[in-house]
Amino acid sequence: MKFRPMAASIGLIALLGLAACGGAGGNATSADRPAPARQPAVPESQRSASPAPSAGDEDEETTTAQISTFALDVDTASYGYARRALQEGRWPAPGEIRPEEWVNAFRQDYAQPPDDGFTVHVDGARLPGRDEAVMRVGLQTRASDAAARRPANLTFVVDVSGSMAEPGRLDLVKAALHKLLDQLAPGDQVSIVSFSDGADVLATMTPLTARDELRAAVDELEIGGGTNLEAGLVAGYQEAAKAFRPAATNRVIVLSDGLANQGDTRWQSLLDQVKDYAGKQVTLLTVGVGREYGDELMEQLADNGDGMAVYVSTQEEADKLFTTQLPATIELRARDAKAQVVFNPSVVERHRLIGYENRELAAEDFRDDARDGGEIGPGHSVTALYALELKPGARGQLAQATVRWQDPDTREASEASGTLRSGDLAEGLWTDAPPRLQVDVLVAAFAVYLRDKEAFGMDLPELAEQAGRLAPATEDPMVSELATLIEKARSVA
Repeated sequence: MKFRPMAASIGLIALLGLAACGGAGGNATSADRPAPARQPAVPESQRSASPAPSAGDEDEETTTAQISTFALDVDTASYGYARRALQEGRWPAPGEIRPEEWVNAFRQDYAQPPDDGFTVHVDGARLPGRDEAVMRVGLQTRASDAAARRPANLTFVVDVSGSMAEPGRLDLVKAALHKLLDQLAPGDQVSIVSFSDGADVLATMTPLTARDELRAAVDELEIGGGTNLEAGLVAGYQEAAKAFRPAATNRVIVLSDGLANQGDTRWQSLLDQVKDYAGKQVTLLTVGVGREYGDELMEQLADNGDGMAVYVSTQEEADKLFTTQLPATIELRARDAKAQVVFNPSVVERHRLIGYENRELAAEDFRDDARDGGEIGPGHSVTALYALELKPGARGQLAQATVRWQDPDTREASEASGTLRSGDLAEGLWTDAPPRLQVDVLVAAFAVYLRDKEAFGMDLPELAEQAGRLAPATEDPMVSELATLIEKARSVA
């Protein structure tokens, strides 16, 4: 069914898309009580679908469960590329809007775990006058001590095709690489591969003690030719494989506009090659640049390469990525990380996960450790928003959220959980909910509006009003920027 947007609060769930969701009923409550950060793996004999949560206040047993399962994802490229389009006065392509990447681009305030696992934060808020709510599942890893991290083997695969001549592409990449070389530790090693019509190895795996040689290789990057992404990937992975160090973090970093037009340009062939190397513990980071950008290909490469996709359009963004974010997140905290949320059908009538469409999994895949999940680094947060329709008057536990991951070295599986009860829901989303939850919903709403032209029953002026209120309240430059982007969208709508 469709909910008519009679008011902003009434239409919020409609924006989130409950019209398309399914599920049984349930009962609601939020307990911001994460389970211990690590729990032992579930024995094989018990690896059935997650049990339904208890019915809560009535202590009833639930006989059916609504289950939502997805691989974790820390990509942010969709937000970065759409932001550039709006800043240039263009409406982003709807197919390139992935709401989860927008939300995950924003800072969160989840507590960090004491160990290398996850904290699980679950909260939510009611919509005034309706049996509807928004629920947030927040997952957080512990930040890394740069001085204590393991060494890294980094293979940079740099696109030098003709399209990279545009200002803000290769010049931006070269400047950022020079700065990164100053940030890496003496135990790290770097190799550099360039590609256009073919691929050239400009520096084999070289210790950071020989920075001058690596800087010279960066200076050798020159424009010319087509975009043979396949050749660059193959050469890059071959270099990474030859120099593989079991005790190090081994990663390929592709810097490109993603507009492959030579070599084998069939997506599945490229994805299969990337997935094969990911199985050998060589992960991938894709860094997108350029006004014209192959967003979908770069995002799929990152997903299949057990990595993440980001996009940069300014020197400031590139410097932040290469001098702050990358050195701090080189290591992995978790491999094949997945989340599963089990809703109580005596409280929750229907639910809808916002985004993660290409990361959804079957319920039985959650504890199948052969099924691919997401790779999560130190200090990363992952946020998932759910739109809920509640059963009138129902009370009790709403949902249980569980994250499962494997140790990057031993592959030992662990889990952590958190629950939400109806009595812990904030009474009003825009009046009583934590500011960060409000920001997350606003970001998701704006993303969905750009994609579908409807946003929780709110239009662009209403979104702008909420952004204008939250920007000074949070004192967050990104929220202020969001307010500006909404105004940009109004001007080009």
